[in-house]
Amino acid sequence: MFSLPLNNQNLPYPDPIHPIVVHFVIAMVLFSFVCDVLGYFTGNVRLFEVSFWNIFVAAIAIFVAIIFGQFEAGLAQVYPAVQPTLNFHTIMGWSLGAIVAMITAWRFVIRNRNPRKVPPAYLGAATFLVCLVLLQVYLGSKLFWVYGLHVEPVVEAMQQRISP
Repeated sequence: MFSLPLNNQNLPYPDPIHPIVVHFVIAMVLFSFVCDVLGYFTGNVRLFEVSFWNIFVAAIAIFVAIIFGQFEAGLAQVYPAVQPTLNFHTIMGWSLGAIVAMITAWRFVIRNRNPRKVPPAYLGAATFLVCLVLLQVYLGSKLFWVYGLHVEPVVEAMQQRISP
């Protein structure tokens, strides 16, 4: 069986890629929302265009983040206390991928029908999306800062306990 050599973070490459990509997704979703809200209240249609392109790129990038997240989660040394949070984070990640794709499709339809307005119902859905993204940020932060997934000292401690 083919296997890659793993580093001190239990990864085949220097640093985790998932958090790098996912921070772009978080920023783009939040910035898209802010632009839509500001555009709605100011009437500045350029903000709607900026919003659309941010959510569009986020809809693509989220699947890159999910793929690397799945790969890196598979390489993580997961101990029992981590499992519920990791499972919930995984389910939320895939769900967010679908939700971002649907909201992006809706935003595309809105943009094509009337690029000068965004309906309040869309802003409500985007607000819900932002809340889900913030929950996912919390879960991801907990996996890193509390449970230490792919953090070198935690990986070393796990390897010492597992190895004979």
